[in-house]
Amino acid sequence: MKWSTLRVDDIKADCRYACVGGPFGSELIRRDYVEDGVPVVRGVNLASDGQFLDAEFVFVSEQKANKLIANTAQRGDIVFTQRGTLGQVGLIPKDAKYDRYIISQSQMKLTVDESKVLSKYVFYFFRQKHIVNLIIRRAITSGVPHINLGILKSLEVIVPPVDVQQRIVGVLDAYSEAIENNRRRIELLEQSVRLLFREWFVYLRYPGHEHETVVEGVPREWAIEKFSNLVDFKEGPGLRNYQYREQGIPFLNIRTFGDDEIDLSKTQHLDENEVAKKYEHFLVEEDDHVVSSSGTLGRVVTIRKCHLPLMLNTSVIRMRPMPPMTKWFLKAYLKHGPYLQSVTAMATGAAQLNYGPMHLKMLEVLMPNETLVQVFEDIATPIYTQIKILLDTNMQLQRARDLLLPRLMDGKLAV
Repeated sequence: MKWSTLRVDDIKADCRYACVGGPFGSELIRRDYVEDGVPVVRGVNLASDGQFLDAEFVFVSEQKANKLIANTAQRGDIVFTQRGTLGQVGLIPKDAKYDRYIISQSQMKLTVDESKVLSKYVFYFFRQKHIVNLIIRRAITSGVPHINLGILKSLEVIVPPVDVQQRIVGVLDAYSEAIENNRRRIELLEQSVRLLFREWFVYLRYPGHEHETVVEGVPREWAIEKFSNLVDFKEGPGLRNYQYREQGIPFLNIRTFGDDEIDLSKTQHLDENEVAKKYEHFLVEEDDHVVSSSGTLGRVVTIRKCHLPLMLNTSVIRMRPMPPMTKWFLKAYLKHGPYLQSVTAMATGAAQLNYGPMHLKMLEVLMPNETLVQVFEDIATPIYTQIKILLDTNMQLQRARDLLLPRLMDGKLAV
């Protein structure tokens, strides 16, 4: 069976806007965003593992969307990052929540001619690490590194016969579907914690609340405590580019944060000896909670054994509970309590919001009595333990899929 090599320009659909970039400059600006309407695809919607995140959208009105018809993407289209995290690619699934999207200024869209090549095959092809590196190498480096439509259209795709494409996609989809099923289970487990936490500690409908004396909205045995008396927190140091190494101790940054996960492929490293001499107290431990404190506030990741060794960096704060605070009550408070609202209100910054330890020292927490906190902890512990197992499983599945991917795409592994 003969495999062909075709350019992206050769496999795009035969329609006017099959391969386009986002709106130019003032064609789409912040004040165009509205509460509801047609969603705008941004980098935040393209996860590092290739998942299209059908959430966290900004929207434009139907009227504005009609003016941006050239920048419209639909189900089955492939979206590439044009600037920012180059090499990022996402496929808008056939069962996506919306029937059309507007791509942002930092994205490009490709509609594939399915008679030549399957869109999902093309998506997987561009997920290969060596293809991602190729795109990065071809980037235009004047100003902000970026790729343009000319570069995208010139990229080559190895295309086997359609029946082989289907079998390759079938193998890779089996991994992706297992990952997605685990994600759904994680969402349901997290939702159960969220509902319980809000029912008990936000709406104050905890067991026995009917018989509790409430004074000025606070149950009698509860207390308003300083956050700093309940949580040991530490922000990472300000590291410099000249300290970065190819190998060593990886450190966190905002780009590495996902949905309760860390993309270790995006971490930079410090020399192990330098860490031992100067930064050992910034190393994180298993079950530490780390939160983003700049840019997209409120992202929370619980450190797992598979992440270690790992170190903090600036704009990331490590949280450890101190009695009577407990590990999983703290996690639920950070994700589902008033924490995000409180730190956002205190955050400063013109270009992007940020907060730090000085703000956390001013934060106060309505802390329930120890008995109720422990009851919550006993319920939450097996739930969060299961979430950790599912996250580890997904990491292993992703690694297996990524190892298999190039061997399928170059024909070395028959299907």
